[in-house]
Amino acid sequence: MLARIVDAVSPAAHDFIVEIGPGEGALTVPLLQRAGKLHVIELDRDLAARLGEMPGVTVHEGDALEFDFARFPAGVRLVGNLPYNISTPLLFHVARYADRVRDLHFMLQLEVVERMVAKPSTADYGRLSVALQARFRMEKLFNVSKGAFRPPPKVESAVVRMAPLEQPLKVDEDLLRRAFSARRKQLRNALPGVDFARAGIDPALRAENLSPQDFERLSTRS
Repeated sequence: MLARIVDAVSPAAHDFIVEIGPGEGALTVPLLQRAGKLHVIELDRDLAARLGEMPGVTVHEGDALEFDFARFPAGVRLVGNLPYNISTPLLFHVARYADRVRDLHFMLQLEVVERMVAKPSTADYGRLSVALQARFRMEKLFNVSKGAFRPPPKVESAVVRMAPLEQPLKVDEDLLRRAFSARRKQLRNALPGVDFARAGIDPALRAENLSPQDFERLSTRS
């Protein structure tokens, strides 16, 4: 499974690759073998010290949730088996750097990946879906079974690829948050004061019925 993930990333010697949360280095080693050099972001001091002993690895000790990814050159490639307990806020954080990354390959809880790639008017579609799809072309690559881990977790996993859009959509984050915080309400009730007619949006719809493009129209024309 590690080989399959590395094949999906397809690292090359000239790539600037950053692994988020490498831990004990299970993915780090095969990435390093293909890329020759690698930057990693690790919070745990002991693990960071151990990783720093690996030739070709540059360690950035710190919390990925607070990390300034703008310090890396444009075209950086982000990779990681993201900690499941912070995956959603971490995705929102790295999405802010969409204009600086070439692509992102993450292994996450299957449930989160399904939300990331969900289509409008489906149960999994929500704020995370819109926020990411407004900036990235999303692609679920493959599932990862529990048996691929030791010890096996309680949840299934999946690998996702995120590639920045050439023309990202302009979606107001506050409007998006308000819309989905009351997702069962009609838009006219969830977003009082918004000019739906100008945006060409039916106010009787709910947030889950709108595409990312619809949210851009609401953000820029209402």
